[in-house]
Amino acid sequence: MNYTVKLYDAEGESETRHREAVLRFRRALEDTLGDASLVLPVYLAYQRIAGVYGEQPDTAALTDAEREIVEQWQAAETAAITAVFGPLRNMGDGMYELKPA
Repeated sequence: MNYTVKLYDAEGESETRHREAVLRFRRALEDTLGDASLVLPVYLAYQRIAGVYGEQPDTAALTDAEREIVEQWQAAETAAITAVFGPLRNMGDGMYELKPA
């Protein structure tokens, strides 16, 4: 499933640097999840779980399948944010947006 990435904290960068940052973000998501076709489905599943349980759900309240999705997405998100913004970057809301292409 194709998707687009919008990085909000990359404002003020040149178009070339912004494109490179988006590519690093995508590559990190895809490498962590194992394939580009998994990014959007895992992200959307995570969003549904977060809508029910909150952004940092109590893993004891989750089913095994939900816990797996949460762990997969959190690992992918951390890798992508680190790839673009560095390892000490705080993960605030609204830094990126994923949408179907």
